Amino acid sequence: MADKLAIVIAMYNESESIRTVLESLRVIRPDDTVIVVDDGSSDNCYDVVAEVENIHLLKHIYNLGQGAALQTGIDYAKRIHMDYVVTYDADGQHNADDIEPFLQTIKTGNYDVVLGSRFLGTTVNMSRAKHYILKFSIWFGYLFSGLKLTDSHNGFRMLNLKKFPAFEMHQNEMSHASEVLDIIRRNKLSYTEMPCTIIYTDYSKAKGQSIFNSINIIIEYFIGKAH
Repeated sequence: MADKLAIVIAMYNESESIRTVLESLRVIRPDDTVIVVDDGSSDNCYDVVAEVENIHLLKHIYNLGQGAALQTGIDYAKRIHMDYVVTYDADGQHNADDIEPFLQTIKTGNYDVVLGSRFLGTTVNMSRAKHYILKFSIWFGYLFSGLKLTDSHNGFRMLNLKKFPAFEMHQNEMSHASEVLDIIRRNKLSYTEMPCTIIYTDYSKAKGQSIFNSINIIIEYFIGKAH
């Protein structure tokens, strides 16, 4: 039996980009299960996705945050017996061509987690200031997780649910990226990094890829840990 892969997308007011993202996935990854979680959007993106065939569409009544939406999608993937999950952004910054190398690596290496790295791969239109902020976040991630990585806040990652079905995040917002590293450390999960492409556009920056948002992730992480 072929391994089953789910692509989990957290969506919040993504009507401008989500159809293009889904169309790209359908062309490049036609056999994968696509799970879209609408995180309490106020625009019409839910209706846009509902028009696309063969999408598992879930909805939060209230906006809970990207981490919470991804966890909802991961929990659903477990219920429908997926073997692997890749987390994928709705704003068009990821490249579906990166999924297959990740899948082959997690299978052949029998890893629990494969983490994406834009610094091993390619960035498009990344500002110099963003570059330095992300480099600082690598130091921050190492300081609090002990993991030596080249990119510590990349939303493109693959999880092996066959090996570690207990994967669960509690940080609801963008700081879930730091929590992923904590989960790896606490549970002594096997992991590796893989190159991936991150595409920065004016739209993706406005949706949460700004420099100030990178700083907010660190603040959110500490607030979440305190609770």
